[in-house]
Amino acid sequence: MALMDFIKKQFIDIIQWTEDDDGTLVWRFPMAEMEIQNGAQLVVRESQMALFVNEGKVADVFGPGTYTLTTQTLPVLTYLKNWDKLFESPFKSDVYFFSARQQLDQKWGTPQPITIRDADFGAVRLRAFGNYNFHIADPKLFHTQVSGTRERYETADVDGQLRGLVLQNISNAVASSGIAFLDLAANQLSFAQALTRQLAPEFEKIGLTLDGMTVQNVSLPEELQKVLDQKIGMGMVGNDMGKFMQYQTAQAIPKFAEGAGSGGGSGIAGDAMGLGAGVALGQVLAQNLAAGLQSAPAAAASVASVKPEEVMATLEKLGDLKAKGILTQSEFDAKKAELLKKLV
Repeated sequence: MALMDFIKKQFIDIIQWTEDDDGTLVWRFPMAEMEIQNGAQLVVRESQMALFVNEGKVADVFGPGTYTLTTQTLPVLTYLKNWDKLFESPFKSDVYFFSARQQLDQKWGTPQPITIRDADFGAVRLRAFGNYNFHIADPKLFHTQVSGTRERYETADVDGQLRGLVLQNISNAVASSGIAFLDLAANQLSFAQALTRQLAPEFEKIGLTLDGMTVQNVSLPEELQKVLDQKIGMGMVGNDMGKFMQYQTAQAIPKFAEGAGSGGGSGIAGDAMGLGAGVALGQVLAQNLAAGLQSAPAAAASVASVKPEEVMATLEKLGDLKAKGILTQSEFDAKKAELLKKLV
């Protein structure tokens, strides 16, 4: 009877894995009621590693190659009882195959803005996204810390954990990069390198190697984007305050004209009135600011050079602004008196 039972047993002669899914990280060889025959062949391909687990303990790890399973190649077999007895179970163990290929184009991003500290602006909120790639470097550590005894473990199963590590370390990466917050968008490569340095030890703790990371976009908060736009505008005009006022006026004219067009006026005529008022107001503001910044001698020289027709033209523009309700009567009278003094 024992002989018949032995004959009915199924023995495994070749243990191998032909990967059929790009997203599979770990695959357990299906043992069922089959048992590994002494002298069986283990085939591990270039992109793989194999892990033997006996009675819940990791026995051996095999890299690429073909192995004949004996007590010389798998030392744990020497501790198994009845190996040399014909009618006893030759060998039963769990065999896990691990993919050692790089897992490419893994996405990361900030679903919600995260708060980081910046030397210039204090606490600011940042949004960013990109991708990264990794591979399993230590199958024993990954097995004990992450995948466990599951029959199959996919990249999707570890995706949430890895994304969390990225988000958790962004603040430290920004701090260690030495890049000013407003310059992050223009230094995405340096930011990605700093993020890689910060994350690599965290990946190693679970048996993974972070092979590369990219930052594809960094979004600044709206209020800081406005500051950046002003900084760019000031860079274009330099320290010339008159030109800066012209720049500011040019930025304000479209909104001013839109408000005038939808208010007192209608259609093209209303838009034209708003635009004309905006230009006139911008000129008055620029002249006032320039006059205030000049020294007394420069101001005296400018008064002497004022022509009567220029004063009258300015008064007419101010009258138009008063008629449209932009200037009050008192503001108009004060400016009128100031201009008339220049004619004396």
